Amino acid sequence: MAANRSGQGGATIFETGVDFAVWSHNAGQIELCLFGKDDKELARLPMERGDNHVHRLFVDGLKEGARYGYRADGVYAPDSGLWFDPSKLLVDPYAKELDRPFIYDPILGTFGAETQHLVPKAIVTRDIGVKPEKPLFKPGGFVYEVAVRPFTILHPEVPEAQRGTVAALAHPAVIAHLKRIGVDAVELMPITAWIDERHLPPLGLRNGWGYNPVAFMALDPRLVPGGMAELRDTVAKLHAEGIAVILDLVFNHTGESDRFGATLSLRGLDNLSFYRHLPGRPGELVNDTGTGNTVACDHPYIRQLIIDSLRHFVLGAGIDGFRFDLAPVLGRTAGGFEGHGETLTAMLADDVLADRVMIAEPWDIGPGGYQLGNFPSPFLEWNDRVRDDLRCYWRGDDWKTGPLATALAGSSDIFSRGGGHATRSVNFLAAHDGFTLRDLVSYSGKHNDANGEQNRDGHNENHSWNNGVEGDTCYPDIIGRRRDDLKALLSTLFATRGSIMLTAGDEAGRSQRGNNNAYCQDNEITWVDWSALDDELIAHTAFVSALRKRFSVFSQMDFFSGNGDVEWISPSGQPMSVQEWETPNASTLGMLLSTRDSESGNDTRLAVLFNRSGGEAVFALPGPAAWCPLAPDTPEKSMTSAAVPKRSVVFYLQS
Repeated sequence: MAANRSGQGGATIFETGVDFAVWSHNAGQIELCLFGKDDKELARLPMERGDNHVHRLFVDGLKEGARYGYRADGVYAPDSGLWFDPSKLLVDPYAKELDRPFIYDPILGTFGAETQHLVPKAIVTRDIGVKPEKPLFKPGGFVYEVAVRPFTILHPEVPEAQRGTVAALAHPAVIAHLKRIGVDAVELMPITAWIDERHLPPLGLRNGWGYNPVAFMALDPRLVPGGMAELRDTVAKLHAEGIAVILDLVFNHTGESDRFGATLSLRGLDNLSFYRHLPGRPGELVNDTGTGNTVACDHPYIRQLIIDSLRHFVLGAGIDGFRFDLAPVLGRTAGGFEGHGETLTAMLADDVLADRVMIAEPWDIGPGGYQLGNFPSPFLEWNDRVRDDLRCYWRGDDWKTGPLATALAGSSDIFSRGGGHATRSVNFLAAHDGFTLRDLVSYSGKHNDANGEQNRDGHNENHSWNNGVEGDTCYPDIIGRRRDDLKALLSTLFATRGSIMLTAGDEAGRSQRGNNNAYCQDNEITWVDWSALDDELIAHTAFVSALRKRFSVFSQMDFFSGNGDVEWISPSGQPMSVQEWETPNASTLGMLLSTRDSESGNDTRLAVLFNRSGGEAVFALPGPAAWCPLAPDTPEKSMTSAAVPKRSVVFYLQS
């Protein structure tokens, strides 16, 4: 099996030795450096420039397990976009395994300073393939976003040596939790090799999320010490339980940062080719990502590197799909974002990738960076409009009844553009970036002082509310109100048309103490405390997740036609009037859905009733047949009306 078919990079094992290839247009000379396990340099060998600027060298007698890196010599003129410095050991962009994690040191960005002792060595590996099965995840499913280390580091049933690693995700206790709440796919936040941002070490902080990559294929040894074998085994065990695995990958920038950052790989090999620069000003890096640099994803080399990286994870571990951080960068050219540009088109056309799940975070901070709804089908897209509208509805904002219905119906106003007939929305209430779900109802403002930036970092507009007290409280009534709000938010999310996503721990009341930018908190602020989880919330999540799987309407992605498949009613049981839709502070809404009930096998109707007010609301339910409440520990009894408690969502099935 060979994930890299292009021959533009990597170390390929043959019977008599290893062939090394690396691309650079502007380097004057590239040398291959070989190392022993003691980190001592064994040889420094010049490579030969061949066709299409691929530098190549075959080393006789070399075997699997050899350690290596590159040095690139040429002009050092940063103002001209040239950063060649032979004192810098460089990681192969096609490296598939590294012998250690990256550690930031200022000399990584100092011209003429030797970095051999700091930079991880790539390890020559032999590809071991799996036969990719059809992806388990289907649009409409439940995605569970997981930061591997914070999710498992405190789990009491996971063996201590396994905690904080990908292998821990396959532990029976972890799988039991995933199955209890009905997870269809785990989406792993970055597990490829990354480096801390340079401002973190002086603050005594570490990047705990991994959104600062250096090598796109190599797994980070801290999270996946067993390499591809560990990932492959974990994926197989999750697949055996019916759970898909999606990798969150970062191709939009690298940890080499701005011109004051480190020279680790792409910058040292060919900065001018691999990153975007301001027109006519090659010394100034474009910063469409907020991280100091932007990868030139439209460059043919980078395009193929992306394709080969995705193929590597599918063919080597059976990965079901991918989520792309700041995905508009994948479609950026000198002229702006192109939804049908060459890189996005190549990803969807590749024979290995064509059936994989593709999820875009459809925004970056560059010009024209907000591209929700503009990615090509079948891309699914994170929908921040749903996030904000659902938050604002439950906070009590005016004019939010219509946006609530739009979200529940799959955001057809967004995804029908260009003739689309089905939603591609990934609906969520909270993600890794921002407040946790519990903090959303517990804090009116962010509390990021622990990040060392005087609370200047992170979003300022969170559409949050604290229910009367900022942060932790011992008042039972406030604790109860917060739990009610969380249940209502979860019920609303699970009733939306489209795919849905929860971040690990949000189903159980996890808090980050009001920190809404906790990427640098690799500590108890982000670690899931399994002993403190709210089992009542977990049970509620399991209940609404089971309802979602039970009724066919939630797995259908086509937009509602309005011809009997959905009705919007007021508490009177009558269709919503124009006046009711336009009432600014309206606090109730009913949604009647035609659906098949998998338990009975019958076609029926499901009522989902919303009440955000501070008092009970009574809905008349239309006949002719009566209705039964669907709720845990509630006897099924026929009713013609439904009492909806304050700040809640209830479900009724027509009998």
